[in-house]
Amino acid sequence: MKREIAVIITGVAMAFGSMALAQVAGAHRVILPQEIKWGPAPASLPAGAEAAVLYGDPSKEGMFALRVRIPKNYLVPPHTHPQAEVVTVLNGEIRLGMGSKADRAAAAPVGVGGFVSMPPKVAHYVFADQEAIIQINALGPWGIDYVDPKDDPRLNIAPAEHGAAQR
Repeated sequence: MKREIAVIITGVAMAFGSMALAQVAGAHRVILPQEIKWGPAPASLPAGAEAAVLYGDPSKEGMFALRVRIPKNYLVPPHTHPQAEVVTVLNGEIRLGMGSKADRAAAAPVGVGGFVSMPPKVAHYVFADQEAIIQINALGPWGIDYVDPKDDPRLNIAPAEHGAAQR
């Protein structure tokens, strides 16, 4: 019964356009891969990615687990986060680079099972030459600040190829 209630709450939250609060306080929860409900990624990420909140609420204080399905030929331009972030690659491969300029040659491949711990306020970027799924674990509220404001999709001033790995 508790599981059905959690699923209903998740569905209602997603129907209203917010990322679902997947964990009911104090409830034990098991989510199998085929049960994950993918929806649009946060507006702070370039278009094309999908996301699913598995635990907590990234917009609030406290722990959360967020899965992001990244499409082929995707770029998250140089950015920082206000809190530390832990990323695990679950499927595919990403290329992670450090610094304020996206440089494909300097980005290191991180494949399935790869683990990244990122301190707060460290500039980094992500390329995906193939579809990948990553899991982000962190303390909320989660945020992303782009080094170049033109890269921020929330401002609607990004170049036409925004989100594409051609940069």
